[in-house]
Amino acid sequence: MELDWIWGLIGGLLIGLGAVVYLLANGRIMGASGIVGGLVDGSGRDSWRERLGFFAGLVLVPVAIVPLYDEVDTHLTSNMGVVIVAGLLVGIGARLADGCTSGHGVCGISRFSLRGIAATVPMRNWVDALARPS
Repeated sequence: MELDWIWGLIGGLLIGLGAVVYLLANGRIMGASGIVGGLVDGSGRDSWRERLGFFAGLVLVPVAIVPLYDEVDTHLTSNMGVVIVAGLLVGIGARLADGCTSGHGVCGISRFSLRGIAATVPMRNWVDALARPS
């Protein structure tokens, strides 16, 4: 039996723990696109230190744990230009959508936020429901 699902479980638990710690320490919801976006557009000037610390963690923690693994099969392209452009497009899309999966999915749904639930429900379900005759 493959145990890849364990890595997903551990990752999910760590994201949830990070969200709890961020909420308890700062009294704010951990939404990555809002935190990083506030650094980029200057709207988060009053909390730039915590935002920069969060961003540094996003970048440095994966780099720090690389020595723990011999080889990880991510199916990710080795073309770093594509990776960077893809990351920027995802970030811009999340910002335009007023949130990302960490803010709406992890923190929003866990707080029973209707906005968070609506933002993370797959659109295909909405389209299918609207297309069905009443």
